[in-house]
Amino acid sequence: MLHLLVAGCLCFVVAVTMPVPALYLGFAICGGILIVTAGFVGFARKLDRRAAHRLRAMAQAIITHDTGVGFVTDGTGLIRYANAGAIDRFGATEGTRLAQVLGSMLANPVNVLTQIIAQAGPTGAKTEDIVTRGGHFRLRVLMMGEACQIWWLDDLSVSGRARRALRNPTSFPMLTVGPSGQMIQMNDGFRKLVGPSFRTLEDVFDELPLRSGHSYGLRGLQGRMDVVLAITEGSDETRDIYVLPGAPAAATPPMFEPGWEAIENLPVPLLKIAPDGVLLASNREARQLLNIGATGGRHLADVLDGPGRPINDWLAEALAGQAGHVSQFLHGRGDKQDTFVQVTLNTAGCPDDLHVIAVLNDITELKSLEAQFVQSQKMQAIGQLAGGVAHDFNNLLTAISGHCELLLCNHDEHDRDYSDLIQIHQNTNRAASLVGQLLAFSRKQTLQPEALDLRDTLSDLTHLLNRLVGEKVSLKLDHDHQLARIKADKRQLEQVLMNLVVNARDAMQGAGEIRVVTKNMHLKNPLHRDRATVPAGDYVLVKVIDEGHGIPSDKLEKIFEPFVTTKRVGEGTGLGLSTAYGIVKQSGGYIFVDSEVGVGATFSLLFPSYTPTKDAAVPAAPVATQPIRTSADGVVLLVEDEAPVRAFAARALRLRGYTVLEADCAEAALELLENEELHIDIFVTDVIMPGQDGPTWVRKALLQRPQTRVVFVSGYPEDAFDDGQPEVLGAAFLPKPFSLKALTDTVQEQLQGLPALETV
Repeated sequence: MLHLLVAGCLCFVVAVTMPVPALYLGFAICGGILIVTAGFVGFARKLDRRAAHRLRAMAQAIITHDTGVGFVTDGTGLIRYANAGAIDRFGATEGTRLAQVLGSMLANPVNVLTQIIAQAGPTGAKTEDIVTRGGHFRLRVLMMGEACQIWWLDDLSVSGRARRALRNPTSFPMLTVGPSGQMIQMNDGFRKLVGPSFRTLEDVFDELPLRSGHSYGLRGLQGRMDVVLAITEGSDETRDIYVLPGAPAAATPPMFEPGWEAIENLPVPLLKIAPDGVLLASNREARQLLNIGATGGRHLADVLDGPGRPINDWLAEALAGQAGHVSQFLHGRGDKQDTFVQVTLNTAGCPDDLHVIAVLNDITELKSLEAQFVQSQKMQAIGQLAGGVAHDFNNLLTAISGHCELLLCNHDEHDRDYSDLIQIHQNTNRAASLVGQLLAFSRKQTLQPEALDLRDTLSDLTHLLNRLVGEKVSLKLDHDHQLARIKADKRQLEQVLMNLVVNARDAMQGAGEIRVVTKNMHLKNPLHRDRATVPAGDYVLVKVIDEGHGIPSDKLEKIFEPFVTTKRVGEGTGLGLSTAYGIVKQSGGYIFVDSEVGVGATFSLLFPSYTPTKDAAVPAAPVATQPIRTSADGVVLLVEDEAPVRAFAARALRLRGYTVLEADCAEAALELLENEELHIDIFVTDVIMPGQDGPTWVRKALLQRPQTRVVFVSGYPEDAFDDGQPEVLGAAFLPKPFSLKALTDTVQEQLQGLPALETV
């Protein structure tokens, strides 16, 4: 409009200076038209402004009494009016752009608002649900023209509904903040305390972060004051912060002294405690947490275990200001023994009537997760230790048993040293079995699973089990006549059953009955028990039931941990049940225990039932094995970093007639293979060695010698050296400790029976 008016005036000025009447008349008419047009435009704009003002007044009347959050904006997004709900949540926002106000909730508010307006159209409406880290919100707009829009913001999150339900449940000041500390909502009490003109926690409190039950400096309208906070966490990462009446007496303003009944519905567990530990009062949340009906006549020590020292000493320190804000993690008593509570003490009251306000926080779930993490870390550490020890022991046992076998080759049973050599050999085998037991609980032993009928397995074991339990203990077997098969390592499963039966015998002190029950079980739904989930399906259940003294509850949860035992010192190693646990878990099964002191214990084993496939239903005809020759031909490259093991293996192979080339590391082996004229028939190599491991150097060697056979030997199980690289096809695996016959048999079978190797 202004531009048109200026242009019209310029036309009149130019017309005056024109000497030609026609030009004068033309400029004058043009100037008049521009001035009249400017007048019409100005009048129209004035009418638009009046219309927009009337629309905004109408919009203001619509949302003034709305209980939610509402804004009225103009065509540029400037907030012209905010109702009480908007002020309560965002403070004074008039004159601020809506995108700026919503910036605390949305990452890119300008784009979101522009898209909503475009979808609504000039006179339409649009609703948009927005899910952010701060919660679930619904943003609605009603377009009342280009210069007037009404916006509503609805909080659909759980904490938002709770805040609306408890808008002002007590007279305590309450503030709701988002995950970054931005202010979302405050009640009248908090607004009277600090005023509405702040946006984040940094604007109000002296130090961050805030913790429930602790005292902080608050910058209020009346100056700085010390207050105690109670904080509840929302499921949408919001926090409700309450200012409690537990501030130091000298700094407590009058508004912090309501009666204790005022905090009955406060969603924070609180206790009022006398200096001698007697509970003076509590709110509903605290009573529910501690599972008590009333606090009258109770002492704090009646509901919570002390912090490792007398509770009264702790309270005295808190009243003296020495340990008031140091949180203690206490354990519940009575029916709440599984509950862990974080307790923070704050002094309150006048000097003549000092008492303590305790802010409680349920940390049971946190403690449970912490215990699981510690347990997993402990089992992992013990498993790594067991694996390393087993590897070293297996090397030693291989050397001992191997050289013992070499000596036995030169002695017959009539020699005077023969019995001594047999004793050495038998005890070496016992040591190897003990190493396997050490590996079992960490699930790192080598299993050889096969289809088993537990009725046959237990029948074969009956004679041995009867000898183990003795004459005063009776062993009763109860089988399902249609018992399904399972797939497991028979030798390891026998060890599990023997461990459980021997433990049952010891628990009954040599007299009583042990029942072993087997039956089929079908789970329609997953079974959740002892932090384990058993999927639905068909299982074979094995129960070992005794009539012994039972297992105390404090040891029941740790009964499968290594080195935990209920026996007296010297009567058990604590490895039996942990070994059984490892074998069962590695076999794909589950093991549980039920026990009552003085009644007995029941160990339940669940194994998935095994149904052979059609291809495996008909067993393949046995392949006739060729007898071991006393003389053999072939060149063996033996790679082993342990000198005693290498010496035994080389001598054993040479006794069979093989030509043996030795190397103490992978690098030395590859250096030997650089000689292209050197013929090698088979590689026999350790897996774990300094420098390059066995699979790595073998892959390199097979690139030039693809027809060479391979035998890997290791003290670790076969799947322990999976390095993520393509496997060496056709390679055989020989676990340590191995015998002379096992070594020579494996080498001969590889040379005679396998097709040419391929590399991937």
